[in-house]
Amino acid sequence: PFDKGGSGGFVQLKVYDVLGNEVRILVNENKTSGNYKIEFSSNNLPSGIYFYSLIMNGNIIDTKRMILLK
Repeated sequence: PFDKGGSGGFVQLKVYDVLGNEVRILVNENKTSGNYKIEFSSNNLPSGIYFYSLIMNGNIIDTKRMILLK
């Protein structure tokens, strides 16, 4: 499912709270392979633990945990 050939695909980067509720969609578009920087605005989100998932072509590639401190 992961395109290691380098052409890219449809990419989503989503942030979830600890209950699994989607709180932000940071990327939701076709991307070519490469490195990207995405700004995450945490306005209106309380401090706490969140998860973010990188999804490519409908398949979850990776999910990581992050701690938001304000």
